[in-house]
Amino acid sequence: MKFAYRFSNLLGTVYRCGNLNFTCDGNSVISPVGNRVTVFDLKNNKSDTLPLATRYNIKCVGLSPDGRLAIIVDEGGNALLVSLVCRSVLHHFHFKGSVHSVSFSPDGRKFVVTKGNIAQLYHAPGRKREFNAFALDKTYFGPYDETTCIDWTDDSRCFVVGSKDMSTWVFGAERWDNLIYYALGGHKDAIVACFFESSSLDLYTLSQDGALCVWQCDTPPEGLRLKAPTGWRADLLQREDENEDGDEDEDGEREATVRGKAAPAAEEQPGKVKYSRLAKYFFNKEGDFNNLTAAAYHKKTHVLVTGFASGIFHLHELPEFNLIHSLSISDQRIASVSINSSGDWIAFGCSGLGQLLVWEWQSESYVLKQQGHFNSMVSLAYSPDGQYIVTGGDDGKVKVWNTLSGFCFITFTEHSSGVTGVTFTATGYVIVTSSMDGTVRAFDLHRYRNFRTFTSPRPTQFSCVAVDSSGEIVSAGAQDSFEIFIWSMQTGRLLDVLSGHEGPISGLCFNPMKSVLASASWDRTVRLWDMADSWRTTETLALTSDALAVTFRPDGAELAVATLNSQITFWDPENAVQTGSIEGRHDLKTGRKELDKITAKHSAKGKAFTTLCYSADGQSILAGGMSKFVCIYHIKEQILRKKFEISCNLSLDAMEEFLNRRKMTEFGNLALIDQDAGEEAGVAIPLPGVKKGDMSSRHFKPEIRVTSLRFSPTGRCWAATTTEGLLIYSLDAQMLFDPFELDTSVTPGRVRAALRQRDFTRAILMAFRLNEKKLLQEALESVPWDEIDVVSSSLPELYVEKVLEFLASSFEASHHLEFYLIWTQKLLMAHGQKLKSRAGTLLPAVQFLQKSIQRHLDDVSKLCDWNRYSIQYALAVSKQRGMKRPSEPLGSEEEAGAADDSDDDDDDSQHLLGGGHGGEDEDGLLA
Repeated sequence: MKFAYRFSNLLGTVYRCGNLNFTCDGNSVISPVGNRVTVFDLKNNKSDTLPLATRYNIKCVGLSPDGRLAIIVDEGGNALLVSLVCRSVLHHFHFKGSVHSVSFSPDGRKFVVTKGNIAQLYHAPGRKREFNAFALDKTYFGPYDETTCIDWTDDSRCFVVGSKDMSTWVFGAERWDNLIYYALGGHKDAIVACFFESSSLDLYTLSQDGALCVWQCDTPPEGLRLKAPTGWRADLLQREDENEDGDEDEDGEREATVRGKAAPAAEEQPGKVKYSRLAKYFFNKEGDFNNLTAAAYHKKTHVLVTGFASGIFHLHELPEFNLIHSLSISDQRIASVSINSSGDWIAFGCSGLGQLLVWEWQSESYVLKQQGHFNSMVSLAYSPDGQYIVTGGDDGKVKVWNTLSGFCFITFTEHSSGVTGVTFTATGYVIVTSSMDGTVRAFDLHRYRNFRTFTSPRPTQFSCVAVDSSGEIVSAGAQDSFEIFIWSMQTGRLLDVLSGHEGPISGLCFNPMKSVLASASWDRTVRLWDMADSWRTTETLALTSDALAVTFRPDGAELAVATLNSQITFWDPENAVQTGSIEGRHDLKTGRKELDKITAKHSAKGKAFTTLCYSADGQSILAGGMSKFVCIYHIKEQILRKKFEISCNLSLDAMEEFLNRRKMTEFGNLALIDQDAGEEAGVAIPLPGVKKGDMSSRHFKPEIRVTSLRFSPTGRCWAATTTEGLLIYSLDAQMLFDPFELDTSVTPGRVRAALRQRDFTRAILMAFRLNEKKLLQEALESVPWDEIDVVSSSLPELYVEKVLEFLASSFEASHHLEFYLIWTQKLLMAHGQKLKSRAGTLLPAVQFLQKSIQRHLDDVSKLCDWNRYSIQYALAVSKQRGMKRPSEPLGSEEEAGAADDSDDDDDDSQHLLGGGHGGEDEDGLLA
């Protein structure tokens, strides 16, 4: 099994904090998600997380005008210069302070950062090769409090900076003679945003109390003149001009050329730049919208978008301040607003609930509406074909995510308390969930509804859930009554209650091949129950510590149990014999929380693996728990194969092994003091055993932990629910050179020579021995379609599995759909009987193939249905036209038919997008 797994995507979280940006083409939104950045492609309906991470949560993102570079700054002042083309980090920089905002100039030559009460102007990287990509040009002083926002003029000559001291400062990016700086007042609260008018120095400033000031400048941008140099600079320039031409006037009225730009004569020069306030408007006329939190302005269309703490946003046309429309999109504070380049789409970010919304204001419809789990995710499960992932969270919501697009398409909100377990049935169309509210619910993915609700005779809290391979039997473990409840999926009736455990049930798992249920409990036992024989206990496996998780191998021949002493034990379920164990305490390597009184070394004694998952081939096992590491062990050799660090975000708790000495004082740790609460604040020491912290405290740092792990049935990727979100790790096929039975006679030249000689079988075998994707594609696509049957039957059995894997991966990107389908059909027809004998090892490859074909089936069937309906409609119209007399005009019947048909199509599109069929109306895509 290959272990070149790399981080590929982040699901479950769409926005945390920071500013949103549209790409230069206006088709994608760049959203900061914790310490990562996700790009949402709205045209192609995909989300993609960049493979990079900052040390703390991201505070602001600045995008270059050409869309090639981005500057990402985190809360600690660390900056990454990122290439969005090759998706890699080009440079690291530290601004030595907290940065509030960063903005590139429209010409892309410079950028400004606001830090503390100053603004710093840097030369933008990328123009020339230099050791330091961030070269500081000037530092601008003026504001007395923190600077908050930046905007540039269209010609990059000036920029404006807003501050919390209620003032706005206009600075020149060059050494202008008539504009060094200009301070504007007129507000009674902190400045939230300030914008220049298009091709002008006129200004709009907005403050937090909902006031808008319109400022007019008496000088156009062309009226700015460069300051004449003095001293040795002037002498140098004068000598250069005398060398070029000697026709100077004796009166000294020579035009002073500075940096290639001419200034008018001294007696004709106007005075300094002056501003005057034209108008002042207030947003609270339409209601009580005092707290303005975010704003964006589109200069071409003169549209101003303002977001408020109540979740309402307004659209105004400036400078007349005409209200276009207002809408409430959330009940949480709008933290960020952005408009795309065409001015059609507006992106809103609400950090309270982690919402990301893209609104098309002209049609008044959502382009994108996504929301992650409010609290941490607890459990996840893959669908049998690996196409969908279902997650359950502490917020009581159950969300289903598409692994190809990365979007959530349905949310179920029937649970009234935290979800503790989720699972798919074998068909892949039913989701079963357990919750602390005392119910187990079954959801239908066809109609998006809760069609079964299972309850116990006495109210109890369910900690885990499992469904057998047939999908007929549902079981759930109780946390307080120590019992296991068995229901029938068909009737919804309670079949039996299994008693015997003396502690809370921590995990349940059905044997994939037999009707045997394994239950793990805190009473240091794992019990095996036979479902076919009156649910009696067949075996009781005695453990050395409390059992925390249990799982069967995909072939059902082995059982793995994680215990409180950080061990993973392996058992033979048939003979109830332990076959091996792995000691994982040193691999967990837990960190020390800020409020811990003991060191990480001692606190690790109470930490253990809380979730287990076998790989698709059953040779390895994934383990995770109260740590930032996920470990993959080889079962037979009982060794650690690879350890993944799921996060490097220091904004989370328990990330570091040792406390920062800078926070240690003679009075104790500074983290114990709530610094923003004033003198009355006490010490915030948590109670022993508290996992999630005090949600009512002002400063809440969630602890890093892995709550659930699952391998995809295709074997190509695995997923983990963590404090950061739902992380997907995939096989990195591009960077991996993995030859197979390679020798010196196998070269790309010889492969192509065999293709020219039409020896297709030998060419394909040599291409697979080299195992280069482009060469494989060339070899397979060179085979004529009528010879595929002969070539596929002549392939050795050893290579059939590799061809199937390659075909499955090619379906995702190739346009030769029929050609590859013929290959698949002929291979399975020729080698089907032999492949059946190795069904266990071939299962991941076949499921990967099924997933790829199923996706194309869904897409093509929709297109064919659409075409069929269109043809039927055209035939109906032609018949109706034929029945009418030639002189009779077409009435409104065809129009009514068209309207009805369009309505039906709208309903179909809603059904396909997961809208209007139950669930919470917070996820949906309007492509």
